[in-house]
Amino acid sequence: MNFALTPDQEQIRDAIERVCAPFDADYWLRKDQQGGFPEDFHQALAASGWLGIAMPEAYGGAGLGISEAALMMHTIAATGAGLSGASAVHMNIFGLHPVVVFGTDEQKQRWLPPLIAGQDRACFGVTEPNTGLNTLKLKTRAVRDGNHYVVHGQKVWISTAQVANKMLLLARTTPIEECKGTEGLSLFYTDMDRSKIEVHEIEKLGRKCVDSNQVFIDGLRIPVEDRVGEEGKGFSYILHGLNPERILIASEAVGLGRAALQRAAGYANEREVFGRPIGKNQGIQHPLAKSWMELEAAHLMVQKAAWLYDQHLPCAAEANSAKYLAAEACYHACENAIFTHGGMGYAKEYHVERYLRESWIPRLAPVSPQLILCFIAEKVLGLPKSY
Repeated sequence: MNFALTPDQEQIRDAIERVCAPFDADYWLRKDQQGGFPEDFHQALAASGWLGIAMPEAYGGAGLGISEAALMMHTIAATGAGLSGASAVHMNIFGLHPVVVFGTDEQKQRWLPPLIAGQDRACFGVTEPNTGLNTLKLKTRAVRDGNHYVVHGQKVWISTAQVANKMLLLARTTPIEECKGTEGLSLFYTDMDRSKIEVHEIEKLGRKCVDSNQVFIDGLRIPVEDRVGEEGKGFSYILHGLNPERILIASEAVGLGRAALQRAAGYANEREVFGRPIGKNQGIQHPLAKSWMELEAAHLMVQKAAWLYDQHLPCAAEANSAKYLAAEACYHACENAIFTHGGMGYAKEYHVERYLRESWIPRLAPVSPQLILCFIAEKVLGLPKSY
């Protein structure tokens, strides 16, 4: 059992750090204050070829695994870009996995190269206001009309919909009362026709530069050739992307927690009170030491889940556990970073308050901690389903 990075993985980490170097903490502070998608950051990663790290080589990607993609996302967050930087490219890394697995060669050739090159930017339209995580109850309808589907409905918490020109959309093609099991939903990857799609940004706690939105769809016409796979099988297709998404956001959370911990340790070494650095006090040391251990443990679970996925082995329990553990470790590391800074931790110029606000993202999304606990209880421990 070898926990060391391979030489290739070390090169990935070092290369990502170099790309991120010009986008320092002050850059992300400005983005947090002013908003606006980090276009220059996104293009820097695209120009270096990193947006296709887990995409097939045949379409311009690097063809690497989720282990390498997780390393990339961890490195971005750990440089201080946090969830703002990671979320700016997150959709590129995992989002079109259903297309990679279930799309035709023609679709992959049409869709993947522009996304990898940074020419296209995609959003993911699944969540709806009145269904939440109960995806099988989605109400957005896609009705077949000749060679098109006509879509009406509403989505919520759709990231980057302000700047995206493409949408991966899950919509109902069979009325819910006629559906059995998981069938009745279809998956589409299509153009964001702004004449038929209204996007309203949601003002939120953090990550201001990566927009979150309500999306209203009224009469969007989607060509049949933009449907991924078979009609009615869309839910089963998106399931293939759930575990890698959990792994990636867990890795981002560990990176964010480590960025906060690094700032806290640096401040504790420099700040003097009563003639000695505050880092000499166990009241400062112990919470930071505990956070280090929690982040390390979470990172090991991330690595295990990613390894299992790349070996084509079952990894749902590990992917969900990694997301849960990493989110909690990240949150407490960011909280401890503010406590270490004392009153200055509340000041934006020290950055840690921004990290704490962003640390709520992996706790809440893409699945709640409560549902993860339910999943482990039922699927791992064999306890009866509680909901």
